[in-house]
Amino acid sequence: MYDVIIIGSGPAGISASLYTQRANLKTLIISKSVGVLEKVKQIENYYGFENPISGKELAENGINQAKRLGVEFIKDEVVKIEKETNFIVETINRKYEAKAIVMATGSSRKNPNIKGIKEFEGRGVSYCATCDAFFYRQKNVAVLGSGQYALHEARELLQVANSVTIFTNGEELIENRDLDLDVEIEFKKVKEVIGNTKVDEIQFEDDSKKPIDGVFIALGVASSSDLARKIGARIDNKNNIIVNQNMQTSIPMLYACGDCTGGTLQIAKAVYEGMVAGLNIIKELRK
Repeated sequence: MYDVIIIGSGPAGISASLYTQRANLKTLIISKSVGVLEKVKQIENYYGFENPISGKELAENGINQAKRLGVEFIKDEVVKIEKETNFIVETINRKYEAKAIVMATGSSRKNPNIKGIKEFEGRGVSYCATCDAFFYRQKNVAVLGSGQYALHEARELLQVANSVTIFTNGEELIENRDLDLDVEIEFKKVKEVIGNTKVDEIQFEDDSKKPIDGVFIALGVASSSDLARKIGARIDNKNNIIVNQNMQTSIPMLYACGDCTGGTLQIAKAVYEGMVAGLNIIKELRK
């Protein structure tokens, strides 16, 4: 078991790990990639660098710094967090246990540019199978996505729904062990979500249609907000995780920092919030 598991290896997550690991707390970082920072060509407004530095180089420096201190790293994708006596973090490959969690994967949710998605949010369009599957008992539902996260959501829905269809929206479905799930797979691109007071059907770009009672959006990798929502943490209307001055969410010992908390999307803010989260975790675990 770990004292702290940090989800995300960007500036916020790395910053938190530097404090918790130096306080002799066993710290694990789980991350699939650094995220958007890797794509930044030049950073000129971050303290301490006389010359511009690329986002990729800055990210590598931070990761190497954390590794030097003894922080453990695992390259994997987190699909779910549960709270028992401690936290259980479920990835594609296994489960991990920790006393405290820091969510720092940024604001990576992909919002599909499909007509009707926004209009039917809460009326047949959902972003959380764990939260809303109950409302679709014995109904026919769909998951929009083609990755591991979509497969995980489909597995959750199969426990209660009459049928589950995965809409890949023209993408290839990722290959893995879950392909034997009892789901229908539709590869056509989605044109529109249609309904009156609620979702009634999906229209594809070839103008064919499929009756459906609900659509669960699961594009790409689960963001911090997706994971927070699943465990019951409060989210604001801009899809940011609500935290207090200590970077703690509405769930005790569940922290969030960086872009997923909203505000100014800058490295300096992410590093600061990671530091605040790390220091407060140290304080709480030493009580």
